[in-house]
Amino acid sequence: MDVAGLIWTLTQIYQYMIIAYVLLSWLPGIRDSFIGQLLGKLVEPYLAPFRRFIPSIGGVLDISPIVALFALRFVAYGLIAILDMFI
Repeated sequence: MDVAGLIWTLTQIYQYMIIAYVLLSWLPGIRDSFIGQLLGKLVEPYLAPFRRFIPSIGGVLDISPIVALFALRFVAYGLIAILDMFI
C-alpha cells in the first residue's frame, strides 16, 4: 500500500467513526457505554472547533459534523494531491 492509499484508508476509518458517533447521539444510553466514550475521546477534539463556529439550527439540529466530514475529505484530497506532485 502506498502513502496515498494509507491516507485515504485512515480518512475513511475516521469518517466512519464520526458517523457512528453522530448516530450514537440519537441513543443517549449507548453514548455513555464504553464504545460511545471511546468514540467521544477520539472524535470530539476534531468536532469541537466546528461546533464552536457553526451554531446548531433551531438549537436542535447540529450540522457541524457534516461540515467536519467535508473538511476532512478536502484535507485528505489535498494531501494526496501534494504527495502525487512530489512522488
